[in-house]
Amino acid sequence: MVLVGCGRLGSAILEGWLTTGAVAAPDLIILTPSDKPAAEAARAQGARVNPPLAALAEARTLVVAVKPAKWRDALAPLVGALNAESLIVSVMAGVAAAEISALTGRPTARVMPTTAVAQGRGVAGLWCEHAMASERARALFSAMAEVVDLDQEADIDVATATAGSAPAFIHAFVQALARAGEAEGLSGDAAIRLARGALRSAGAGIETGESLETLIRRIASPGGTTRAGLDAMAASGDLDRAAGAAVKAAVKRARAL
Repeated sequence: MVLVGCGRLGSAILEGWLTTGAVAAPDLIILTPSDKPAAEAARAQGARVNPPLAALAEARTLVVAVKPAKWRDALAPLVGALNAESLIVSVMAGVAAAEISALTGRPTARVMPTTAVAQGRGVAGLWCEHAMASERARALFSAMAEVVDLDQEADIDVATATAGSAPAFIHAFVQALARAGEAEGLSGDAAIRLARGALRSAGAGIETGESLETLIRRIASPGGTTRAGLDAMAASGDLDRAAGAAVKAAVKRARAL
């Protein structure tokens, strides 16, 4: 197994593999142009970091986690060292599988995971036309993420916005709730701690597997404070508008990369 790139997402994937045992450190080759704490932690457990390219002949899968603008420069020098049966798994936004396959001559699966894979609690959109590459990608991520199959490759960009980028959108909303609580009289420390606690509580609800509508109804009693707040959000129209704008902007940027 080769991991190319160990930035934020690459490091999260690496940490998730080691945390869940999905990939054992001695089976890992990590290619990174600079020192990364996650790579050094994996090295301490037996992973090889930046070995001679000849070592790549052992690998059955190459996971590409570099910045989209640099993917050709990162992959081109590696192609000749790969064995004939190796497959590619890309976690890059905005780079089509056909482009990667054209350069590498190998089937490519595309996966878009959230960085919570580092804690074994992520979600990942998966698209691939090649059965074996799809199975390989699923095996790499299923231990640390809920893997969601996508109908078409274009959906990867929407998955990036709806899941990959969305934790930041949700954190921004929680931050706004904290500011609103502070505006109503809470101290800044109390407001942020309560808002963060609310996010943890919402996450615990999700773990039950119940529908979002059911979870909302469970908290929002008719005539109660939660229902009043939800009605105010609906009346303002800002929530759906803001969510739509965020997703559309993220999709547009993914397709422009």
